[in-house]
Amino acid sequence: MIRMTEPSKITGVPDHQPAAGGIAARARASVGPKYLSGLNPEQREAVETLDGPVLVLAGAGTGKTRVLTTRIAHILSQGRARPAEILSVTFTNKAAREMKHRLGQMLGHAVEGMPWLGTFHSIGGRILRAHAELAQLKSNFTVLDTDDQVRLLKQLLQADNIDDKRWPARMLAGLIDGWKNRGLTPSQVPSGEAAVFANGKGGKLYASYQERLKILNAADFGDLLLEDIRIFREHPDILRQYQQRFKFILVDEYQDTNVAQYLWLRLLSQAPSSPFTSPRVRGEVGLQSNPGEGDSPSTALVETPPHPDLLSASEARRDPASGEREKAHVKNICCVGDDDQSIYGWRGAEVDNILRFDHDFPGAKVIRLERNYRSTGHILAAASHLIAHNEGRLGKTLRTEDQDGEKVTVTGSWDSEEEARGIGEEIEQIQRQGDKLNEIAILVRASYQMREFEDRFVTLGLPYRVIGGPRFYERAEIRDALAYLRVINSPADDLAFERIVNVPKRGLGDATVQMLHDHARKRRIPLFEAARAVVETDELKPKARGSLRDVVAQFDRWRAAREVTAHTDLAQIVLDESGYTEMWQKDRSADAAGRLENLKELVRSMEEFENLQGFLEHISLVMDRESGAEDDAVSLMTLHSAKGLEFDNVFLPGWEEGLFPSQRTLDEQGRAGLEEERRLGHVGLTRARRRAKIYFATNRRIHGTWSTTIPSRFLDELPAANVEITESKGGSAWGGTGGYGASRFDDMEAFGSTYSTPGWQRAQANREGNRNRGGGRNGGGRSGFEEEASTFSSASSSGPDFGSFASRRRGPMTIEGELVAKSTGTTSEFSLSDRVFHQKFGYGRVTKIDGNKLTIAFDRAGEKKVVDSFVQRA
Repeated sequence: MIRMTEPSKITGVPDHQPAAGGIAARARASVGPKYLSGLNPEQREAVETLDGPVLVLAGAGTGKTRVLTTRIAHILSQGRARPAEILSVTFTNKAAREMKHRLGQMLGHAVEGMPWLGTFHSIGGRILRAHAELAQLKSNFTVLDTDDQVRLLKQLLQADNIDDKRWPARMLAGLIDGWKNRGLTPSQVPSGEAAVFANGKGGKLYASYQERLKILNAADFGDLLLEDIRIFREHPDILRQYQQRFKFILVDEYQDTNVAQYLWLRLLSQAPSSPFTSPRVRGEVGLQSNPGEGDSPSTALVETPPHPDLLSASEARRDPASGEREKAHVKNICCVGDDDQSIYGWRGAEVDNILRFDHDFPGAKVIRLERNYRSTGHILAAASHLIAHNEGRLGKTLRTEDQDGEKVTVTGSWDSEEEARGIGEEIEQIQRQGDKLNEIAILVRASYQMREFEDRFVTLGLPYRVIGGPRFYERAEIRDALAYLRVINSPADDLAFERIVNVPKRGLGDATVQMLHDHARKRRIPLFEAARAVVETDELKPKARGSLRDVVAQFDRWRAAREVTAHTDLAQIVLDESGYTEMWQKDRSADAAGRLENLKELVRSMEEFENLQGFLEHISLVMDRESGAEDDAVSLMTLHSAKGLEFDNVFLPGWEEGLFPSQRTLDEQGRAGLEEERRLGHVGLTRARRRAKIYFATNRRIHGTWSTTIPSRFLDELPAANVEITESKGGSAWGGTGGYGASRFDDMEAFGSTYSTPGWQRAQANREGNRNRGGGRNGGGRSGFEEEASTFSSASSSGPDFGSFASRRRGPMTIEGELVAKSTGTTSEFSLSDRVFHQKFGYGRVTKIDGNKLTIAFDRAGEKKVVDSFVQRA
């Protein structure tokens, strides 16, 4: 009997797989289960490659969530595993719920019995509760939140006689969280790192904290993984149970995993080991990496490399269990992620985890999803060209079969105020074209940038929402600062006084405040006056009485200084003398620096107003806006908060050196920080479906001082063929200084100005003469009004243009000793009750005329005095 040879066993003939995008691949895609329909060849390959380690490099908008959920559906429908045998890990509960919902739609029924689909912490907590006794806990242990952690650490600091003002508990909480994210127990913290807190007591306090948690039958979020890792290492039989249980492991957003999450996954993803051994991975304490091997610039300063690695060949030869491990293959693990979107290094994420996947899992298959279903061709080309400048990436190029669409625009503006005006006008124009505000987003690098946009939107009446945090004036530090200013302005403002009487901490607790309330009610006086009266009595303890007396004296002093001090200077004095700025300077939490920047931005915003009263009235107007969710509103958020979202129109302001890329990130992390900033720019661009608009300003307030800024280096890394330079709609693109763009005064006659003074006439004559001669500013014959055309300008306007006379932050222009904006005694062309428009204050009606000075009742800004040359008939 002749036995036929199996086709796969024929020697000399290589294995064949249909080429991606080829005829065979497309024909194959038309056959199969319904849930596979609609997948492109690369997506289908990622779904159907079930055996061995797989890395799916899924670029922005390439359908990674669909691939992940379809892969689970395929595993279940093919009978390769039961629901309880699949470990699927996400980063958010929202993502886990969405996956379950999609699975139900694909399989035609609700997905039940998938207990191991969830976040790292939820699954880690479930495992820990099952083995709580091995962590010296009970199964009903409590998970502490951040506030509880800080309170517990404060108790430990007090017990150790450590000054919690010099060494804040919140700083220690941040250090401990960072150590846990790197998988370090108290005994494993390098001595150099422990020394940064309380003169070397950091490690001891960490150990005391862990001991106290056991006594309280509690754990924090870091313990949910750290204790799992310790149990797996110390009890190989338990690890083996979970290794045998999970036939398939799937991980979403792999580029955002930290070291502890990596270790947890690595232990579970190894094939079950013998009863006497457990898998060892490089990076565990006791093993030392070769110098420089696999270290990223951001981890080079750490004494023990935080990134685990496989044992080297020499170590494997010394390890008696290595031979058995070499024979055992790695589990079926599939990680989905995008190295170009790793933007959370500041909170412990290690991009190296995804970059070294094929090294950690030998024989891994890497599948690239490069077809984008979100953005147009020009946007994708710009984003791909930008990210290609990164060295630490696996490499992929996003493409689309959609049209090229509009080019990415780059717009320069004079300052951040003009930047906000220009974006506001573009948004109004887009809205007039029929687009919804819900499809418009402004993505900023730092939260303090939002203030300019919020003020502008209130002026324009544009509804907006802040994603990922409160609006600028609703932030705790801004409310506190405003409360100080409100009490100075109005001593009877009880709500403001009560908010800050013990901020920063002065030993004036609830009992003191209640006493003040009782005294104020009895005498029918404000709280501040009650405080003044109480400090003259013996009703309070000496320490509290002294603190309250100091508060009253401070406000009396600030109120007196208000008469002789500029309101901006006064605000800075109040923040400094009250100790409020120092409080945040000593706070070592991750958001402390951002809060300090917000306070500086608040002081800067006051410059637009004549006095403190006017500023506080403006704030009341802003805060009075309905805070509920708008049906249709512009989305305002940071770039970090935008990940995972998409909009038709995306505005990206602040692309300047120092702001983006962030100077602090460059100083702290060097090249690794620069590459993460570039990835952040890539994320910002790929949020846009139809339009991406980049802005930068030449002048911006940095650390309280106006500075001339340099456009971001990232602008030069964009491809010229996919980018268009445009002029700001918020005014002359470069503000009319030193050869950049036309001054708003160049065409004063176009707005009906009829100055007849000799100085004005001479200036006009000089201006015409210089135009004919073509003289330059430094050539000696050019007036202050004639400036070279900006390279961002396409053509001069031939008629009235609101943008060309937008107000700017600078002193009044002088010509031959005469102020341009000075009343000349000439009769204004406007009449009482005329309807007019002003670039800053909007629409209004003339109520009084004094020469060329108009008093106008504006619809939104109230009554203002302006010069008639700055308004236009409505």
